[in-house]
Amino acid sequence: MTEAPSPARMTPDPIAGLEGVVAANTALSHVDGQNGILILRGQRIEEIAGKMPFESAVAHLWRDFDITGASALRAAFGEARRSAFQVVPLLEAASPELSVYERMQLGLAALPVTGEIPAAIAVSGALPVFLAASHRIANGLTPLAPDSTLETATDLLRMLSGETPPEAHADALNRYLVTILDHGLNASTFTARVIGSTQADLKQAVLGAMGALSGPLHGGAPGPVLDMIDAIGTPENADAWITDALARKERLMGFGHRIYRTRDPRADVLKAGLRKLGADNPKVRLAESIEKAALAALRKAKPDRPLDTNVEFYTAVLLDAIGIDRTLFTPLFATGRTPGWCAHVLEQQATGKLIRPSSRYVGPQPA
Repeated sequence: MTEAPSPARMTPDPIAGLEGVVAANTALSHVDGQNGILILRGQRIEEIAGKMPFESAVAHLWRDFDITGASALRAAFGEARRSAFQVVPLLEAASPELSVYERMQLGLAALPVTGEIPAAIAVSGALPVFLAASHRIANGLTPLAPDSTLETATDLLRMLSGETPPEAHADALNRYLVTILDHGLNASTFTARVIGSTQADLKQAVLGAMGALSGPLHGGAPGPVLDMIDAIGTPENADAWITDALARKERLMGFGHRIYRTRDPRADVLKAGLRKLGADNPKVRLAESIEKAALAALRKAKPDRPLDTNVEFYTAVLLDAIGIDRTLFTPLFATGRTPGWCAHVLEQQATGKLIRPSSRYVGPQPA
């Protein structure tokens, strides 16, 4: 039985949102919000994203867990996708009222995790299959079986569209998936660690994390970025539209971050990926004009509050440029973040410690 903390050791005034409270030691990722730095297992995100495929980045993150090496992970994920496809008939039979995200959660809940494939690989490998199948079902199309010989990013795009994607598109998706692989103790990752700390199985922890991600304060912001870009329409409209939005006290989507007090380093990683796709995309040129206008307007309107470009802004433009429907942004984020959730669960479970904070009672006393 866990011993309750003595009142003398308890914080008298709880901090709203637990901001600044250290809840875990981790070797997985470090977010330096003051200096705009993201480190994954000892390497800056700029040294990894765009430099290696998703599988290699996952192997880097998982390297202390004795799951499988980088050379074997591509084949292991391919086998996990092949195995997960057996669940797809259940997704086809489910209520048409389910969203793509809910159908993915259903598939994961039904996924057999037998031990033949390590749980982290089985769960992480299944999400691309459930995403693509759910999207095709929602659009009246037949789900496509995975090709276990392909990289995750290439096969995901193929399962979505039915066509082998251009190499540049697969490279861009790899860059995105690596960029969002892990990011400290955010709400969904903390949820996964709490569930994992009970020694619940990894699948249940990821399902809990997906639930946390579904909230509008955590996931889903890249979609509204595209809505904003569409509403502005042309570079010439950017200054006036942004000025009016700020006057109405509206939030500019894709700017500002809970942790970063400077530019989100992931934004530049994704912006570099856009340039590799070519500068002739009119939406790319429009996005750059909007970013410039927005940053100038924010500095003028809120000089004491540092608000800079975050990962969501160029996520939206990059994914749109490679043909990802904006309704899939949160499902795709969950797909890329799942190996990170798995890593945090494994790290937490290795401590053998149940996460059990205390609360302070502020309700009425008995008569």
